[in-house]
This record gives sequence, structure tokens and C-alpha cells, in this order.
Amino acid sequence: MAHSKKSNHRITVCVSCRHKNTDCRPGYELIEQLRKAIDAAGDAVCEDFSVSGVACMAGCSRPCTVAFHGSKKATYLFGDIDPNEDIDDLVAFANQYARLQDGWCSSTDRPGKLRHSTLARVPAAMIANEEMEQVLQ
Repeated sequence: MAHSKKSNHRITVCVSCRHKNTDCRPGYELIEQLRKAIDAAGDAVCEDFSVSGVACMAGCSRPCTVAFHGSKKATYLFGDIDPNEDIDDLVAFANQYARLQDGWCSSTDRPGKLRHSTLARVPAAMIANEEMEQVLQ
């Protein structure tokens, strides 16, 4: 299911999330719409992203969940994403995220709905490991 291009950034979409009280799983639709929007943007920054799906990201109470990952960057997990309404915000965040050296930004800097739908911001593993080494010394 991974997009075939080589990239420094990745967007991962949960394909197990269901709309509440239905069998509808919007993840697959979101992946396709997001890939099309990134390709249509024609922006070199957006082209640096691959888009793929994963079985579960444990955001079941806030479907559909989407994660942004980058090398040596904080990872973001967003919930309550709608493939029919939130594509523009996701593409705008991809542009913003790609330009952030460490991936960190405040909620007020995130586009549109993503200001309020952040489930987690996880520090880059390399940063966490460096901090742990300092604590252990």
C-alpha cells in the first residue's frame, strides 16, 4: 500500500478507523484523495512526501487518524480527519512540516482544523535518545 516514490517525509493514514456507528472506513479514500492533491499541488515540497496506510494507530475514538513523520523530526498524529473536508489543510501542513527543521510548531500555527485535531506530537526518536543518554551519564 506504500506509495512507490522515495521521500524524506511520510504521511500515514489509518485504514481501520470507522465513522462512528457505521462500517464506513474512510482511510482508503483519504489516501487516494491525499495522493491526488499532493500530485496536483506540483510543489517540490509536497513531492517529498510518500502517503501510505497502516492497519491501526490507536486513534479509534477520533477517526480517521493521520500521522506526519520526517527524519529527525517530531511526529504528529491528527484525528477526526474527513477525506471530503480536510485535504487542503493536510496539504498545507505538509508544506509547513517539510520546512520545519525539527518538526515543532504550535497549534496556532497549524492550518485550519489541524489546530484542534492534534492527538499527539511525539519528539523525534533521535532527540529522545540523546536526552536519555544525558540523563544516564
